[in-house]
Amino acid sequence: MYLIDTYAHTNRWRRWHTLEKLVLSAGMLLLSLILPPWPGAALVFAAMTLLTTRGAGVPFGFYARLLLPPLGFILASAAALAVSVTVGPRVGWHVSFSPTGAAVAYPLLLRSLGATSSLYLLALTTPVVDLLSTLRRWGLPQFVLDLMLLSYRFLFVLTDTARAMGTAQASRLGYGDLRTARRSLGLLIASLIRRVLVRANRLEQGLAARGYDGNLAVLSPEQALAPANLGRIVTLELLVVTLSLYLKELWTWPR
Repeated sequence: MYLIDTYAHTNRWRRWHTLEKLVLSAGMLLLSLILPPWPGAALVFAAMTLLTTRGAGVPFGFYARLLLPPLGFILASAAALAVSVTVGPRVGWHVSFSPTGAAVAYPLLLRSLGATSSLYLLALTTPVVDLLSTLRRWGLPQFVLDLMLLSYRFLFVLTDTARAMGTAQASRLGYGDLRTARRSLGLLIASLIRRVLVRANRLEQGLAARGYDGNLAVLSPEQALAPANLGRIVTLELLVVTLSLYLKELWTWPR
């Protein structure tokens, strides 16, 4: 999480206008859903991976590790669709490959990868402050923006508190064996909830003492919308559509 926030502030596209990155990410996300899974969604995944790593400068190793958790869920879902389990009094448990399920699983896998890579580009190149500033200009209610900003802030508070408590427990051999580890984990969770509530109460009091009037002002750098970048983005999306439809004619894959 810290590295995601770090790369969002230090990548090569940091000064790009938020709207440009939104058009790229949302457009590719839409294409991954409406184009044929092969090769449309696969092309989206490849393009967004290259743009994130080679274009924005996010290290490929970190990007690959970031893909592992959603990839695990996607593969588990695809496997559940591609495998048929039959239970009966005579045959017992019978596991077999389901061609019908596989025909549903493979588009799910490709579309999910394309959509995930599209969202990752936005997350790894755009700080939350920039997104909130754009949403504010678009007329999103201020209290919703404040809740989003505070929730994002408390994710870091929660992580820092849990890490400090875990380090303190580990230094006292709190995770020496399985039984002790279970007890230490339970104590950590119980104490963590209480400490976070205390921090939230302090934050509320601090805002009230500073005259909070329902508007959390944040600094966001000036961004200039570049028509050339928008043109490149639209051209790339049209290229993906054209190449996808062309390659679709060369191969016949089940949808």
